[in-house]
Amino acid sequence: MALPKANRLKQRRDFTAVYQRGLRRNSANLALRALRPRQKAETPKLPSQIGISISKKVSKHAVVRNRIKRQIRVALRQLLPRIPNGWKVVIVVRGSAIECDYFQFLQELEQLLVDAEVIDGN
Repeated sequence: MALPKANRLKQRRDFTAVYQRGLRRNSANLALRALRPRQKAETPKLPSQIGISISKKVSKHAVVRNRIKRQIRVALRQLLPRIPNGWKVVIVVRGSAIECDYFQFLQELEQLLVDAEVIDGN
């Protein structure tokens, strides 16, 4: 299942902003880039937005890349209620992720989000 539309990071400029100004955390199979929300009180609370980036270097086969993205999206749907509003997050998939299953993605994503202080570790 896909992420809700309000929680999708789609614009190229948003991805670029996260890459340039965001926090960086890495694990064996994934890399996380996260941009903190702005501190302006007058701006409405926007929902957190998440994007997934996977290169053809990971796999030449679209079937494999799409399977990995589906597993990551399902894991993110479980973690989404714990992510505060306003965050912009990009998940970058590394080549070693081909051997991972859903539970490994869920565990790594949760650890990366805790390390980047996006979610509370308790």
